[in-house]
Amino acid sequence: MQKLESIAEQIRKDFDAQTTARDNALAKARQLTRACSLAIRAVHRDDAEGMNTNLQEASELANTLRDSLKNYPDLFYAGYTQDALKEFVEANITCALIRNQPLQTPVELGVEPATYLNGLAEVIGELRRRTLDILRHGYSEEAERLLGIMDEIYSILVTMDYPDAITNGLRRQTDVARSIIEKTRGDITFSLRGEHLEQSISALLKQMNSNQVDGQESDALSQSKRSGNVVEP
Repeated sequence: MQKLESIAEQIRKDFDAQTTARDNALAKARQLTRACSLAIRAVHRDDAEGMNTNLQEASELANTLRDSLKNYPDLFYAGYTQDALKEFVEANITCALIRNQPLQTPVELGVEPATYLNGLAEVIGELRRRTLDILRHGYSEEAERLLGIMDEIYSILVTMDYPDAITNGLRRQTDVARSIIEKTRGDITFSLRGEHLEQSISALLKQMNSNQVDGQESDALSQSKRSGNVVEP
């Protein structure tokens, strides 16, 4: 049984190494998620410096996470690892689209295609947030630009008609994205109509004030004539 003991000892060593790798991966995944969240918050606040700083930190954490799990593919493809990398995709794409910059590819970000697409789907929620921030100050062409991007993203996602085992649940994300886009479209339409209504009311009030002034001047002229203050030519 001595051989069995040596086998068991080797297994324990393997399990210890996997446990250590898992614990480190969880810690890096949490740090990566936090850096991505801070980058997105910064871009919504138009803080370019903060955005770039956090994106750079996120990139370094993503690289470290991938490198640490090269020998543990089961841990790399675990939910917490791919979820953190999905947040990494979302942060990079959100910042690029809001800043009107070129998108990075899955290869450039170092992520799997399914992870990239799921991150892309979640970008739609951030673009809606940005659009609503804009609409609080009134209708804007920028809101229309962002809605157009949302439509374009959805038109890509809806063509990815593959099993969930391959896309990692992309179909559900796509359904959520469609709902978000329709709500955003309604908000923009309401804002535009509200702006048109305000312009019409403003023009009407201006016309009414102008007519009132003309009427007052006419009454004053008539009163002057009756009192003899005005000499007829």
